[in-house]
Amino acid sequence: MTVVRDRVTGALIEERVFGRDMLARLYGSGKASHLRRLLRTRWFCSLYGTVQRSRLSRGRVAAFARDLGIDLGEAELSLDRYGSLDAFFTRRLKPGARPVDLAPHHLVSPCDGRVLVTPAVGSELVVKRSRVRLELLLGDAGLARQFAGGPALVIRLAPADYHRFHFVDWGRACEVRKVPGPLESVHGMALAAGASSFENARHVSVFSSRNFGELAIVEVGAMLVGTIVQSPHGGQVSRGDEKGYFRFGGSTVVLLVEPGRIHLDEDLVSASRSGVESLVRVGTRIGCAWPQQATGGTA
Repeated sequence: MTVVRDRVTGALIEERVFGRDMLARLYGSGKASHLRRLLRTRWFCSLYGTVQRSRLSRGRVAAFARDLGIDLGEAELSLDRYGSLDAFFTRRLKPGARPVDLAPHHLVSPCDGRVLVTPAVGSELVVKRSRVRLELLLGDAGLARQFAGGPALVIRLAPADYHRFHFVDWGRACEVRKVPGPLESVHGMALAAGASSFENARHVSVFSSRNFGELAIVEVGAMLVGTIVQSPHGGQVSRGDEKGYFRFGGSTVVLLVEPGRIHLDEDLVSASRSGVESLVRVGTRIGCAWPQQATGGTA
């Protein structure tokens, strides 16, 4: 059973896990190693994604939404207007469905998901039993030194979640680098089994924010997620602007902050210390700038 914390009520709730039996089979023992090697390959994930983007998958949309308890009232379009499962998976939301906290000193979540935080990451990012060196995660030794000692946030998006990610502040977005890799699951069952999920195919960028210094943003692909899409923008962006989206499957956003820039909200730190993920929504506060850092204002 996968339990996550409702940040609003503090209650622990059971997560509806898409493909739970398959995940248990893949990561619960060594018996499914051949199948796991197949599913983590890019060609298989690409083939699977092609099927989910075709009209052949349209008949599964209603059952997918129902089984995962997705709030259809938030979706931009009515259910019958989505031509494929992937089109529904990458859905936009109605205006106002995710109000963005505009307080300059509040660091906000880049996406919906389940977050684990580390107040000061060392040379390695450790999540459950999965670990990766910052230099490998970022693909750059200089960036690894820059962000070592600062906070790290790992936000896991489940298949039921809104799968678009957004900029967390006003500032300038830098070029995105694509780092190749396999496509392991990013679910807690995989991480607990020690899967090298943070070595998956991923996009890495540095965002020069107005209120929090430079932020490293890593969008991590996952099993059956062969495609990460970056949305077009002019370089100068505002808090809440869409940065991109994941295609079908689960996925993760990692946010790294330079040392001495922010302190994370204590409820997230406390829950993460106990190994419990907290539900967060895009645009809601997850941390706060040290008083001398925030400069405020909209772009």
